[in-house]
Amino acid sequence: MKKTLTIRPGKEDDVPRITEIYNHYVANTPISFDVEPTSAKQRLTSWFGKYQLSGPYRLLVAIQYNKVIGYASSSQFRSKAAYYTSVESSIYIDPNELGNGFGTQLYRALFEQLETEGVHRAYGGVTIPNDASIALHKKLGFKEIGVFSEVGYKFGRYYDVCWLEKSLSR
Repeated sequence: MKKTLTIRPGKEDDVPRITEIYNHYVANTPISFDVEPTSAKQRLTSWFGKYQLSGPYRLLVAIQYNKVIGYASSSQFRSKAAYYTSVESSIYIDPNELGNGFGTQLYRALFEQLETEGVHRAYGGVTIPNDASIALHKKLGFKEIGVFSEVGYKFGRYYDVCWLEKSLSR
């Protein structure tokens, strides 16, 4: 039976849990190219304010068991004005909840919202290897458009990033 989630915009109160989920990936995987965990206070002051309830830059959280178990976001792709209709998307799920279909539900909800906001393209950068993330992106309509080779250095080695693109509205 498919488990359903409550998906809603992220709130300030969610930032500690979002930070906990994110820091797992920072400390234990090359999925994030941050190399040091961050504090909830840092995330609140330098990250959370970039997201809005409308427009192209969104933060959604997934709630299961009365707890945030993941989040998805769409952020500024590049700073020049002509890039405004393009976003970079990202998703992080509590590692204990992987494989339950929550990522699909959460990411789909994000893209449904972006469709109403005039976003033309969403881009995702996936550190490889990460077959599960590549599969999730492709399942939701992304296509591979290229690989940046050895673009990140973490845990004593270089990592490639596969870039994927999804066509949205306009």
